[in-house]
Amino acid sequence: MKFLKTFLNSPVGPKTTHFWGPIANWGFVIAALADTRKPPDMLSGNMTAVMCLYSASGMRFAWMVQPRNHLLLACHATNETVQLFQFSRWAKHEGYLQQKGDNTPST
Repeated sequence: MKFLKTFLNSPVGPKTTHFWGPIANWGFVIAALADTRKPPDMLSGNMTAVMCLYSASGMRFAWMVQPRNHLLLACHATNETVQLFQFSRWAKHEGYLQQKGDNTPST
């Protein structure tokens, strides 16, 4: 019971934005994971790039803010990973990345 009371009243507990901000941000991760089932032509390269930059800056913020927010850091690191995967799918589809074994020269 003491652990629960300590968690509730901690600087990163559920009474603060340090808790609810990361919880809300997991929605981005869930949406990106759902988009992995979409064909790459339906992905927006611009929006995916923006989400990569957003998560990279979010990771830095989560590391630098006091108290350090590990929940937010984990959220943004996961989102960065998924968004980079999505961006690579889009880039391959658009022809920016050559797939292995594809030695045809670009024109």
